[in-house]
Amino acid sequence: MIETAKLQRIVEGALLAAGKPVPLEKLQELFIEGERPEPAQLEEALKAVSDACADRGFELKKVSSGYRFQVKQELSEWVSRLWEEKPQKYSRAVLETLSIIAYRQPITRGDIEKIRGVAVSTQIVQTLLEHEWVRVVGYRDVPGRPAMYATTKQFLDYFNLASLEELPALAEIRDLESINRELSLDDDKPLGRIIEFPEPEATQEEAVVDAEEAAAAAIGTRPISEILSEVDSKLGIKPEAEPEQP
Repeated sequence: MIETAKLQRIVEGALLAAGKPVPLEKLQELFIEGERPEPAQLEEALKAVSDACADRGFELKKVSSGYRFQVKQELSEWVSRLWEEKPQKYSRAVLETLSIIAYRQPITRGDIEKIRGVAVSTQIVQTLLEHEWVRVVGYRDVPGRPAMYATTKQFLDYFNLASLEELPALAEIRDLESINRELSLDDDKPLGRIIEFPEPEATQEEAVVDAEEAAAAAIGTRPISEILSEVDSKLGIKPEAEPEQP
């Protein structure tokens, strides 16, 4: 059996070399039979590594795909200056569509359009698919068999979530402006990421190319909480009562 201190060093080295989230099962495969640690022992070593990062500029984070080292969020202001290019910023229509899928999955494009009140352009769906934030998980058994969309592990990893249960409650979401200022889609940045639905900035690259996209962009003045609550009303779901203030 490998001693605890050496096990911690092996875990640290493996996570640094991987450059991506590593699941617990994959870490166990690093060891041959006879020296392979039990899951509980490996988790204990991971906790020790995490505790050792308390006063450092990076942390050990568990996300949907496994464990990874990442720069602490409070340091992103300085670390982000390593990259000269400004991060891409996407339209409110893209962010609203992603939010609806995250909170109401699995859901069809037609259902999203009913919630938002406007057409969802092919460009919006394609953007989310290309970034592997959503995927087709099935087809509804109705005429036309529309595709049903759901979020992916890449979505959870990017937004620093271990599971969908860590999504903020809808009651905490007031509108897109109050959450954050920008959404970075640069896959090469090794920064810790949190769930963010920031205010997008219009750019020439995101110019509306057809009437359908123009209609989708026009919905941008509505708070996301209002948009998401419409589907609850249509389905007859009553909102959860807010706790009384002391």
